[in-house]
Amino acid sequence: MARYIRHAWAFCALLLAALLVNAARVQVVQAGSYDANPANRRPTIARYQQPRGDILVGGEPVTGSNDTGEQLRYERAYREGPLYAPVTGFASQMYGSTFLEHTEDGVLSGTDPMLSPFPLWNDVTREPSPGGDVVTTIDRKAQQAAYQGLHGRRGAVAAIEPATGRVLALVSTPSYDPAELSGNSEATASAWARLNHDPDKPMLNRAVRQTYPPGSTFKVVTAAAALDAGVVTDLDASTDSPDPYRLPGTRTRLTNEGDGCADASLREAFEWSCNTVFAKLAVDVGVADMSTTAQAFGFNDTRLRVPFEAAPSTFDTRVDRAQLALSSIGQYNTRATPLQMAMVAAAVANGGRLRTPYLVERTTRHGGETLTGGGMRPDRQVMRPSTAVQLRELMTDVVTDGTGTNAAIPGAVVGGKTGTAQHGVGNSGVPYAWFVSWAQADDDLEPRVAVAVVVEDASADRGEISGGGDAAPIAREVMRAVLGL
Repeated sequence: MARYIRHAWAFCALLLAALLVNAARVQVVQAGSYDANPANRRPTIARYQQPRGDILVGGEPVTGSNDTGEQLRYERAYREGPLYAPVTGFASQMYGSTFLEHTEDGVLSGTDPMLSPFPLWNDVTREPSPGGDVVTTIDRKAQQAAYQGLHGRRGAVAAIEPATGRVLALVSTPSYDPAELSGNSEATASAWARLNHDPDKPMLNRAVRQTYPPGSTFKVVTAAAALDAGVVTDLDASTDSPDPYRLPGTRTRLTNEGDGCADASLREAFEWSCNTVFAKLAVDVGVADMSTTAQAFGFNDTRLRVPFEAAPSTFDTRVDRAQLALSSIGQYNTRATPLQMAMVAAAVANGGRLRTPYLVERTTRHGGETLTGGGMRPDRQVMRPSTAVQLRELMTDVVTDGTGTNAAIPGAVVGGKTGTAQHGVGNSGVPYAWFVSWAQADDDLEPRVAVAVVVEDASADRGEISGGGDAAPIAREVMRAVLGL
């Protein structure tokens, strides 16, 4: 009898061991696959069982969390959602997340290991830490000035602090309220469909994800290349620039909107945006040096993150001389985001050094303890310091005596460059109005803000003045907000 009992005991022990092995296999070896299984709702339920951390502007949260009392308990809320949508993005129970809500999701959701003082204990209990906060570099007044200036028109504004790279404003209009996408109801699905089918594309972040022909604002880059290469050594010397200018190897004649561009000096050509002068200068500089300068400013860079990804601005490095002439006045294949053109203005303002732009100042625990500090990003010298001094002089002349007078601010030195980029078949589309600028209050030691504005549906005529008429006043108000003037 004892033998049968021993056999039964051994068999039960074997079954118990098998159960333990199977439990370990399920909970340890296969845990990842079960967590990732679409039929497993537990991670989703757990994700929304606590409030999400906040995104802060000027020390104040522009996000929140609403307790719905449902299974997916907490739903994302937004304060002044359309104003900050290009910064925050959305966090949706149905459609995922974008922009800062996406790139900083670990901190905001409480799943980042840095949030827990005892990470191993959290792994055992599977309890998330309270969501942390994300402190942005955005200047509230500058953001509001940009949003109000665009007034719902299709367009965008990017503003940067030249010395640090801090992004002070990032606006895209028309915008949308991210709160419409937060939940999981039929209303959320309806809002998603409506926003995606809207021809004005309100969910498109035009400031960092849309590229445009930069038009004459690109002449800042061309002037930098010409000065660095020694093609121009005197801002006031006459250039050998016929008007009209026959593009090399073609019968096409490039003209200007106004008169007085034949053999104009660089100062006059920059002030009145002479296409013929800059096209010929680019040909004299050559493809190699033009490409080097453009890429130093950030064109063709596919790695730019702020921290979310920015669309790469492009300057074609494989062009013939005629194509180079057009590329260097901001046409042909040249494309730029407003953020990229703000970087161009910032490099000029910062003595030729370009700081990589960034949007997150720091992340913190819920109680305010700093997790990670942003700090200044790396910088690089994109032109000689002497070239930057000359460009600042040229850009100042545009605002005092040229096409950018609408950007002038009493009590400050302002430099700028207007631009009108034609587009459409046969240039039939309404031009894009551009303005890039920087500003320094009279009592400041250095420029404090660089701005780029593009207005897609500019109402002015097709001349260079549209950039000064439509975009420059918006840039002026953003700069005034930063300077406090």
